[in-house]
Amino acid sequence: MTHPTAESGPPTEPVVRPAPHRWLWYALGGRLPQRNRGWVLFDTTTDTWWARHIARSLVQMAIPIALVMTLLPAGWGLRAAAAGGGIFLAMIYSLAYMNEVTENRVVKAGYPAGTAQARRDQRSLLKQQKESERKRAAAAKRAARYRDRRGH
Repeated sequence: MTHPTAESGPPTEPVVRPAPHRWLWYALGGRLPQRNRGWVLFDTTTDTWWARHIARSLVQMAIPIALVMTLLPAGWGLRAAAAGGGIFLAMIYSLAYMNEVTENRVVKAGYPAGTAQARRDQRSLLKQQKESERKRAAAAKRAARYRDRRGH
């Protein structure tokens, strides 16, 4: 499926979503084919990039957690506690290094280091500018309404 790139500028590359098996490989840390290069940048810079990172982290944790739950010679309570503790610690590390891991994915796709953060910063600045313009327009509208009521 091909989509135009993010609204932060003219499309530079097509955003081609990878097939499910390729996405799984990508979630586990693998490199995607060149045709998915634009999607990797989209994936790491869209508004939900942090949620996508968490989803990829949970996919990475699924195999060790499944092994703990099936192979640990203990009761289900202890297995669940060990799995929960592992998820908790893994998420702490995953969130602590979220920006670095995301940049590494972008570099693997062939972009220079810092591209994802720069794109997110640019989009954030554009959003702030639009919000500021919207607030100014609303304030001007309120001021005009106030002036009209007072007869000035």
